[in-house]
Amino acid sequence: MEIPPDKQKSPLLTIFITVFIDLLGIGIIIPIVGPLFIDSDILFIGQTSYEERTRLLGLLIATFSIFQFFSGPYLGGLSDKHGRKKVLFYSLFATLIGYLAFAAGIHFRKIEFLFIGRAIAGCAAGNLSVIYSAIADSSNAESKAKNFGMIGAAFGLGFIIGPVLGGILSSDKIVHWFDASTPIFFSALLVIINIILVIIRFPETLKTPNRKAKISVLGGFLNLRKVLNSGNLRALFIVVFLFFFGFTMFTQFFQVFLIKKFEFDEAHIGYIFGFIGLWGVITQAGILRLLSKKFSPYQLLNFALIVFAFSYLTYLLPQSVIGLYLCIPLFSIMQGLSMPNFAAVVSNSAPKHIQGETLGMQQSIQSLAQIITPLIGGFVVARSYYAPMWLGFIFTTIAWAIFAMRVKPKKEI
Repeated sequence: MEIPPDKQKSPLLTIFITVFIDLLGIGIIIPIVGPLFIDSDILFIGQTSYEERTRLLGLLIATFSIFQFFSGPYLGGLSDKHGRKKVLFYSLFATLIGYLAFAAGIHFRKIEFLFIGRAIAGCAAGNLSVIYSAIADSSNAESKAKNFGMIGAAFGLGFIIGPVLGGILSSDKIVHWFDASTPIFFSALLVIINIILVIIRFPETLKTPNRKAKISVLGGFLNLRKVLNSGNLRALFIVVFLFFFGFTMFTQFFQVFLIKKFEFDEAHIGYIFGFIGLWGVITQAGILRLLSKKFSPYQLLNFALIVFAFSYLTYLLPQSVIGLYLCIPLFSIMQGLSMPNFAAVVSNSAPKHIQGETLGMQQSIQSLAQIITPLIGGFVVARSYYAPMWLGFIFTTIAWAIFAMRVKPKKEI
């Protein structure tokens, strides 16, 4: 169903709601996966070592990212050719199938269903490049960082409410028939609502499709080759890789740290991630908007990266839950400044007619980091649950050094 022209003046609110519902479903899963593997007998019968559990957890996380690696540039190029709305619709339908497979894996205690579900969801997760492309379609150079920040706020809201809901819906202490599959079924319901919203209210933002856009399922590998020959973008994409390597190590294995050091259950993991999301929203809906009026995306990113690197180390200090919560604001503010400005810097460095392809390249780099990180992390965290914070610090510091020395600000176009 098409939206009348007079209603298409600003698609940003509809995009915001769409992303919020999408990320709410993703956020709901966060407090479940770690305990499911590390501190539960739902999937494992008999004695399964902690090392084996962490390796399987890492492999499950990597499965999602492997398929996202292939789908990101493919869906981005597809949306350049056929429009954003159609591609987003079909990717959400795939997300629905992925959630149902994952829930079935928990309910029937079939670990292979978990991997199938995450593979399908990874294919669908490439739609992030479509969302960013729709934002780029609807923005000029001055408003890009602000508008990308608005989508970051939708991410943050999803990560405030989602983990808390996930923790509550998985606790049989709250409702006796709740279990780890309940939040996943709820996420599937949210995706159905999102599909309906896209059909009814999501406007097509691509006014002039690029019918010559090249589309390939091997686009992720092709993008990596392009990155190696992309001049100033090459250094920028290396920075993206290092940043997301460290950040993924933290986000995917922070649950293990919380379980082992503070003995958190699903609900408490949900609360801590909800608090992280709250500060993300405050940053991207408020602080970033104010700073974007005075500083360019390049300047903000240059500052945020180095402070973000040191914020990882603050998590090594607290010996109490209160101290843990006090570490979160600095970490989340710097992360909230980094994410949208990465997208803005990359977008401003690319010609307008290949925004989808270029942002797909960025997502391929992110996905590559998100593939390698959990495969390594499963082994590293088995030896020390402090590793995510140290590796986050090291890789983000290197990312900042390369950004400061090798990436030069370009005229915002």
